[in-house]
Amino acid sequence: MEDARLFFPATERNREPIAATLKTWLPYGAVVLEVASGSGEHALWFQRQLPDIHWQTSDPDPAHRRSISAWIRHPPGAPDLPEPLALDVESRPWPLPQKLEQHLDAVVAINLIHIAPWSCCQALIQEAAGRLSAGGALILYGPFRRGGQHTSDSNAAFDQSLRDRDPRWGVRDLEAVEQLASDSELTLEQLQAMPANNLCLLFRR
Repeated sequence: MEDARLFFPATERNREPIAATLKTWLPYGAVVLEVASGSGEHALWFQRQLPDIHWQTSDPDPAHRRSISAWIRHPPGAPDLPEPLALDVESRPWPLPQKLEQHLDAVVAINLIHIAPWSCCQALIQEAAGRLSAGGALILYGPFRRGGQHTSDSNAAFDQSLRDRDPRWGVRDLEAVEQLASDSELTLEQLQAMPANNLCLLFRR
């Protein structure tokens, strides 16, 4: 049988620092929706590192969902990880299972908003703000510009490569994302510097 698992090199590089941050930000037993879960490697790692968390993956790409399912089934796998949702951030309202409709502690997006049009960031923040339970968190990870400037030459080069691929893509301005969140009544509560000139942002409802 063909192995549908995908392997993303960036996942192995950043999974440990992201998991360490999530451990301090997520409450015990949190119900979490990860959007744009990609290969599914992050989800398995986080579920193993935080076994008390209910982690729900999602992705609009059928190949990515097949990969997530294959990772779940592959020994040793993560038996408590549910099958991925077919969720496109910009297709609203989000079709969520009843468990997440009733209570949602966090929405997590890793390396999404710079590899998508700005309208995706808008939909992500607005939909999360309307779905999160009181005190819930929106957690974003990736590169950001600060004060209108890139924080490193490598981020500037990465930004240009993204815009060359699609002019709608690009490294986002932290202040613009923060304002968009504020407009949806989400407050930037914590900002964590991460390896390779990335940031982890915690917005609270």
